[in-house]
Amino acid sequence: MSIQSDKWIRSAALENRMIEPFVESQKREGTISYGLSSYGYDARVSDEFKIFTNIDSVTVDPKAFSEQSFVDRQTDVCVIPPNSFALARTVEYFRIPRDVLVICLGKSTYARCGIIVNVTPLEPEWEGHVTLEFSNTTPLPAKIYANEGACQFLFLKGNEPCEVSYADRAGKYMGQQGVTLPKL
Repeated sequence: MSIQSDKWIRSAALENRMIEPFVESQKREGTISYGLSSYGYDARVSDEFKIFTNIDSVTVDPKAFSEQSFVDRQTDVCVIPPNSFALARTVEYFRIPRDVLVICLGKSTYARCGIIVNVTPLEPEWEGHVTLEFSNTTPLPAKIYANEGACQFLFLKGNEPCEVSYADRAGKYMGQQGVTLPKL
């Protein structure tokens, strides 16, 4: 398995629509950087947020998740309460090739502020907007900036195509649009 370069990412994005919309170079003037980097792609967070709240004192249960756990906001700046989290999504829509696995890491700018970005791997032949989880590990409110960089995706090409892809097994998060809550 090898990590793919900017040249490969650009080709896959432009010729095979792997990333839409695709930004061919790093954009960073006055923003948290996003776009193509040497061995990855820095994706942006959209302006759609689901901010965790305990107003209704519901129990967080991944098998029976209650939408009452969140308040929805469409905003340029999302404020996450102390020791809480928010869900969001990428601006970019991804289509992963059959012989590629994608790993996501949070941006260092957010990490240095105590904000952790979590995403599970994007599996072969998965497609959709990526749901992002921002955890505010600090005792203070934290800001997330819409339409700016949130995380970096690294593309790992396998030595051969997988036998069974995410599409083959009809994964439950296939083709997701918008911020997607847990499904069983």
